[in-house]
Amino acid sequence: MKGLSVMMLMVSLVFGFVFAAPAHAADHTLVLGVPLPLTGAQSKFGEMEMRSYRIAMEEINAKGGIKGMTVSLEFHDGQGKPEISRSIAEKLIDLKQPVIFGDYSSSCSKAIAAVANERKVPYLVVTGADDAITQQNYEYVFRLNPSNAYYASGLGSFLVEVVKPASIAILYESSDFGTSGADEMEKYAAKVGMQVLMKEKYEKGAVDFKPVLTKVKSQKPDVIYMVSYVMDASLLMKQIKELRLDAKIFAGGAAGFAIPEFLHNAKDAAEYVVTATLWSPQVSYPGAREFAEKYKTQFGEYPSYHGAEAYSTLYVIKDAIERAESLSPADIQKSMKATKMMTAFGPVRFENKDGYQNQNFMDTLVLQVINGKHETIWPQNSASAKYVYPMPTWRERR
Repeated sequence: MKGLSVMMLMVSLVFGFVFAAPAHAADHTLVLGVPLPLTGAQSKFGEMEMRSYRIAMEEINAKGGIKGMTVSLEFHDGQGKPEISRSIAEKLIDLKQPVIFGDYSSSCSKAIAAVANERKVPYLVVTGADDAITQQNYEYVFRLNPSNAYYASGLGSFLVEVVKPASIAILYESSDFGTSGADEMEKYAAKVGMQVLMKEKYEKGAVDFKPVLTKVKSQKPDVIYMVSYVMDASLLMKQIKELRLDAKIFAGGAAGFAIPEFLHNAKDAAEYVVTATLWSPQVSYPGAREFAEKYKTQFGEYPSYHGAEAYSTLYVIKDAIERAESLSPADIQKSMKATKMMTAFGPVRFENKDGYQNQNFMDTLVLQVINGKHETIWPQNSASAKYVYPMPTWRERR
């Protein structure tokens, strides 16, 4: 046993994280480890989610904690690497943490989901959107956010009812999220009669999109749809501006297009870009605006949907643990299965339908950058501003 402890410590040091054993009810503290990308290309998302978890933790502790226990969150840097995220999850399970939640990307979420289901410990996916995650018949894996197939449902409605495009070009990064997002848009285009003129994959972190964008320009699509994380999303729009590449609409598949860093990095090239999103600070869900304002007060800007997902996740975990008969993984799994609640992110209910298991389904929204700010434009009954369409050409802009 002593040798095992030494080995676990050595592995922790190699990967750059150290674990504390979770406290139990007798200690009046519930320690929960959370894997997140705190360094590397996805660290902006990890930072936003960590901040949001902490806001929820402080609120929950101020109201008595979870089952009388003070909640203590410990964040472990997975660096956006699936093998490290899996290792973090394995250590948390070895330390008898009764429920796992967190991480950001689809690839990391998939890695955790596999080990959590194998070890029969419930795992709540917070942001990983690859459809396959909740299509594996995993009994112990639950997902808060809609899957990729549903990300663009609001955007699709906006395109069909307002833009009425005949053609589309799809650009996407070579990740699980990018690939599944592009595939779903291709299916949607076929369904509504949009011709896919090109569908092009690129390696994330590319520094020159001009060759592929020149190809797009020659095709003259009505819609340029991009599934990218923030640095790529920003660079794509900057180079679209440089090439004076016009279209009826520039559209993002959430992720990098829906966070404040996109506005900061792309600057005026971001203006009028529309993007799918799962949430905005303007939604009317109970507690949503209060969370958004609290986040802005502390950090100087509003959170994207990733923050709302993380914030609401801790409340879902609280609800499940408080309804569970015990802190055993099996009892928490049963409690998670029966979840039916409203959060700042929206309604949460884990369902088995349309080939998914333990999946939360909800309506999605559309944002547009107007005067340098993300505004909710669709559906119209949730809008904070009127959409700008037709979109001016680059020549028409100042």
